[in-house]
Amino acid sequence: MKMTLVALVLVVALSTKALVGEAVAAPEQIVDTSGKKVRAGGLALSTTGQDCPLDVVAVDGYQGLQLSFLPVNDKKGVIRVSTDLNIFFSTYTTCPQSTVWKLKDYDYSTSQWFLTTGGSLGNPGSQTISNWFKIEKYEDAYKMVYCPSVCNYCNYPCSDIGIYQDQYGKRLALTSEPYKVQFQKVQY
Repeated sequence: MKMTLVALVLVVALSTKALVGEAVAAPEQIVDTSGKKVRAGGLALSTTGQDCPLDVVAVDGYQGLQLSFLPVNDKKGVIRVSTDLNIFFSTYTTCPQSTVWKLKDYDYSTSQWFLTTGGSLGNPGSQTISNWFKIEKYEDAYKMVYCPSVCNYCNYPCSDIGIYQDQYGKRLALTSEPYKVQFQKVQY
């Protein structure tokens, strides 16, 4: 299979509560529609109680790790909205698993479906159903969703991808509140 990859860095607008003691002379801060300050952030990898595989987390204060996308139909190398694609971090880790995103098994202790790594590139179908995601338009940016269409007879949850905060950080999970994202092209 010919693989055409588009490398992008994910830039995310994170809403947080106001900080105490801000300088009076500072320029006005940008706020979202609910009045919360918008902060820069991105996506990274983190351990969650075990060394490997690494889970996908949101981080504050920097752009995050570079992501690459492999569309299910890579003939033109264009990433399109509402189209199945593999997402993976373009980085080296010490874990033996790949950095390809996949939906982790349901976590009964938190009642959540988390995103982790260790997925497979390509081979759309029932064996790889947990490895396929989509990017959808959302307000003035985008959101990521898990709702693969690479298997017509497979049973899976369909949901937005958002943040679940716990002792491991801001973990990406299937949620009803989407995580708003913007993409920035990487210059080589």
